[in-house]
Amino acid sequence: MPLPKPAATLLLALLPLGFLAVMVAAPLFALVLYENGGMVWQMLQDEYIRWRIGWTTLQAAVTCVLALLAGVPAAWVLARLAFPGRRWILRLLMLPFVMPTLVAGMGVLALFGPHGLLWAGWEDTPYLLLYGNVFFNLPVLVRAAYQGFLQVPAARLHTAQTLGANAWQRFWHVERPVLQPWLAGGVCLVFLYCFSGFGLALLLGGSRYATVEVEIYQLIAYELDMAQASVLVWLVLAITALAGVLYAHWSRRAASGRTIRPLPPEPPRTFAAKALLAGSLLLLAACCALPLLAVLWQAAQAGDSWAVWREAETLHAVWNTLRFTFWAMVLALLLGVLHAALARRAAWVRALTFLPFMVSPVCVAFGLLLLYPEWTASLPLLVSTYALLAYPFIAKDLLAAWDALPANYAAAARSLGATPFQTALTVTVPLLLPALRRGLTLAAATCVGEFAATLFLSRPEWQTLTTLIYRYLGTAGAENHDSAMVLTAVLMLLALLVFLLLDAAEKQEKAA
Repeated sequence: MPLPKPAATLLLALLPLGFLAVMVAAPLFALVLYENGGMVWQMLQDEYIRWRIGWTTLQAAVTCVLALLAGVPAAWVLARLAFPGRRWILRLLMLPFVMPTLVAGMGVLALFGPHGLLWAGWEDTPYLLLYGNVFFNLPVLVRAAYQGFLQVPAARLHTAQTLGANAWQRFWHVERPVLQPWLAGGVCLVFLYCFSGFGLALLLGGSRYATVEVEIYQLIAYELDMAQASVLVWLVLAITALAGVLYAHWSRRAASGRTIRPLPPEPPRTFAAKALLAGSLLLLAACCALPLLAVLWQAAQAGDSWAVWREAETLHAVWNTLRFTFWAMVLALLLGVLHAALARRAAWVRALTFLPFMVSPVCVAFGLLLLYPEWTASLPLLVSTYALLAYPFIAKDLLAAWDALPANYAAAARSLGATPFQTALTVTVPLLLPALRRGLTLAAATCVGEFAATLFLSRPEWQTLTTLIYRYLGTAGAENHDSAMVLTAVLMLLALLVFLLLDAAEKQEKAA
């Protein structure tokens, strides 16, 4: 007997919540049951574990400080100064959001690794990981600070200038109070990414400066020590959950809900403004562009190693990457649309939109291994994990665009006799398409570059482009290194293609 229409609608709406329960809540609960309570204190007494936890926290905190010191001046330059290429730089700040962490790590190695272009003396030091963290997270802080500067009313700055305040006094007394919640939210996000990051730490941390996430992977993959791994997972989750809550708090503080008339950017006139502009552009180039250029340079010098693309193993890895991404995107699209629709009806569902962002792929994959051992290395579980990491991009962009739609559009369509289905099909969906394309683009980039969950849940015959690069990098020999760089360059170009699609979608949305 078919379900009544309201019941069927309710079941569809609850599908994303059930997915979160099966893929996140239940695995984390399994970790609670698996954990040996007495082992927590015992592990904290271990000097090696204390070093891992301390270093993981320290590298995240140092990255936050470095990102603040570099990001605030760069954001001020982008918000207050007009110069050629400013709009392009603002667009390129989205690039790290679509760039796989594996590409970022390989870019750092191309500069400062054993075969580095600039200097090959940073192996077995903390500087590789810190530089990689700054490369990947500086744009996050710059964008947060830039949005904060745009919330400073131009009238306040003009008043302060009329009263004789110089540029520093205007920043400290007028801009800084408005900027603080935006900076606090950005710092929480950077800390969250650095503390729970896996790909960069695995590639750049080495044996001494690896983080807790890498330690969890090694305990599971090489030592089969599930008990100690479960304790470390909960330590990571406790700290990342705190960072996530703080981020949500400061994000609410930053959202004023008022229309602000910001100060329009002006050409730099003083020597100090010109010096700050030049320094900020050089810093952004050194921290964000140089690693990508190094990958392209080393790939261009690879010579015969480009033959790796003709190998059957490489073609199979590309095929796996594309088919896993396709099926994950199908599932992520369904989950994202349903989650956005449900979040519009229930405010508490909105908070769950960011839950997959707060739980690292390593923690999720480990919980899935514990809870569903019979599904280990199964294609549905792998694709579902990809979708879990991807669909929040669709849900959040779709929800934001849906909230911004004027209510009178749908009301006008209904007053002309359109049914709810016709209204959705002819009015709502076309207006939401740009946001949906943007979310799909970010979701696809996440799936193409996914690395951590694939290491845990994939079979050897399901090797993807990212795991193939990691295998080449871990094999001795200059030829294997060159092959890894060639594949990294191609993965980077795929990410750049995704970025161009994302940029086109944003342009179309602004034009509409």
